[in-house]
Amino acid sequence: MVDRHDGTWTMDVKTVCLGMLTDGPASGYDMKKCFESTFGHFFPAGYGSIYPALATLARNGFVEFEEVPQDGKPDRKVYSITEEGREELHKGLANPKPSHKVRSEFLAMMCFAHLMSDEQIDEVIDNKLLELDGFLNLFGECPAERCGGKASIGTQFVAGFGRHIASSLRTYIKDNRGMLTSSDGEKIRLAAGSRQ
Repeated sequence: MVDRHDGTWTMDVKTVCLGMLTDGPASGYDMKKCFESTFGHFFPAGYGSIYPALATLARNGFVEFEEVPQDGKPDRKVYSITEEGREELHKGLANPKPSHKVRSEFLAMMCFAHLMSDEQIDEVIDNKLLELDGFLNLFGECPAERCGGKASIGTQFVAGFGRHIASSLRTYIKDNRGMLTSSDGEKIRLAAGSRQ
């Protein structure tokens, strides 16, 4: 929600939490499940960022919470968005140029494939394909079931986007893994090593 130099607002965990709360009250745990499913492939967030975001939102009057007693556990905080929070959310949604950043440890590692053995490369690629299969299974489920409500048109669009990206990545990796481990790949790795 930080105001950038160009007058637009950034989409951060606080803004996403406010958006989630427009579907109804939720606990931090409920939001974590939604971050893991609907937002997991493009905007991951864990308890370490969700709970501080909710605390800041509550301090600023953008959310309020009710403490619900639980047997043998600490009270559960259930958050809901306030009118001020809705106004703040609309400021965050007014950015006409949201960024689309990709941070991939997999791609960073593949940049150095010439320094890895074929066995290492195969293991990394096989694990990435398994991860993508998991994403595709997740996207095959109804987005509403993952977040405990009905899926908005936007959520359906995002799920479709995720399906398309995961499917395209899977196809590209399967079609091109040979360039990293085949004899041609070995020549490329050796050539890269000789330039050092």
